[in-house]
Amino acid sequence: MSTPPFVDLPPHTAAVRLPTAGGPLAALRATPPAGTARNGIAVLVPGYTGSKEDFIAVLAPLAEAGYEAVAIDQRGQNESAGPEDPDAYTLPRLAADLADVVDALADADTASLHIMGHSFGGLVAREHALAHPGRVRSLALLDSGPAAIPGRSAEQAKLLAAAAGFMTSAEIWAEMQKMAAAEGAPQHPDPDVRAFLKRRFENNDTGMLVGMGTSILSAADRTAELAATGLPLLVAAGVGDDAWPVQLQKETATRLGTDLVLIEDAAHSPAAENPAATARLLAGFWARND
Repeated sequence: MSTPPFVDLPPHTAAVRLPTAGGPLAALRATPPAGTARNGIAVLVPGYTGSKEDFIAVLAPLAEAGYEAVAIDQRGQNESAGPEDPDAYTLPRLAADLADVVDALADADTASLHIMGHSFGGLVAREHALAHPGRVRSLALLDSGPAAIPGRSAEQAKLLAAAAGFMTSAEIWAEMQKMAAAEGAPQHPDPDVRAFLKRRFENNDTGMLVGMGTSILSAADRTAELAATGLPLLVAAGVGDDAWPVQLQKETATRLGTDLVLIEDAAHSPAAENPAATARLLAGFWARND
């Protein structure tokens, strides 16, 4: 679970809702300030238990670099409503939502957009890119993997998806806090962030927790298909990432014909843990592909 460093809206940013066939998605939309050359539009897709706020610390620097950056809550996450049916959270259905978001943001001058997916959001972004390569100007995969999440992270996803089958999100959060306290895990020092983390998790639809959990545990390896598209690709991870092993992400990057870029002073959530370096990396990558 990613923890944003703050939750107040940054400069140049507004809360919006974007239409999709499955219902509107909540988003944060940052636009370049007056006098800044406008480069392109980028959509930022969060992971399994994440939200648009995971990217809140990179929105202002990306806007100041000339990019309209739009961070979304996927269906069933945080402030985006979603169906109760876990089958509504397959990768193709989530990618269809992303395609609708691209359609809502694009115009005649921006037929294709930069897409960045974090963690499970990388699998969704990849699914969209494979279905609509002509609508993707570049694809960045941040702390994501080639297929189903492995190891300890898989066990955690299994437990969460199973609990969501018979507990409410609020009940699951309460149990998670008891476990964290028993393990001596420190709480975030900012009470506003602590309140946000509780509210965000309790807002998650249980159908989403089951459905996305199933999807992250069963995703197929489509690396070869993605490599064949010829899309400009960035593969990056926090140097201490512990979701998909860093070595596995490095091997995936090699299969995609590129190198894994490691972000210092970060683990699984570089946009929150080292936003300055993450924003520079993304803006530089996008600039090379505008």
